[in-house]
Amino acid sequence: MNAPSRPSLKSTTHTTTDPRAAERPAPPAAVGGPKVAARKGVVSVLRPGLHKSDGRHPVAWLHISYPHGATPTATSRCACGRDRKAVGHERVLALIDAHTAHRDTCPLRNPKEGRAAA
Repeated sequence: MNAPSRPSLKSTTHTTTDPRAAERPAPPAAVGGPKVAARKGVVSVLRPGLHKSDGRHPVAWLHISYPHGATPTATSRCACGRDRKAVGHERVLALIDAHTAHRDTCPLRNPKEGRAAA
């Protein structure tokens, strides 16, 4: 018995005997040209005075994670460069206390130069 022949998995290219030249593809898009979407950006971001601020901004962050039935973790970060991590009940509680105490010693919250002038 002969097995049925399988079709070839390779694609075949068709050749033509037509003397015409190949069609040219569309020209590529210009690089660096102005885009209409960029000119229609969000205007409210550029206008001053829309977001009234009293000048305050976050300096220190305390992130505590205590999933149900898991070990608690905490991270204390400050814009001055302080970055502490703790794992476990006692260490997380100690980190919370250290984070609170850092408010009094942080150079960003308590600049030394301004106090001498005052």
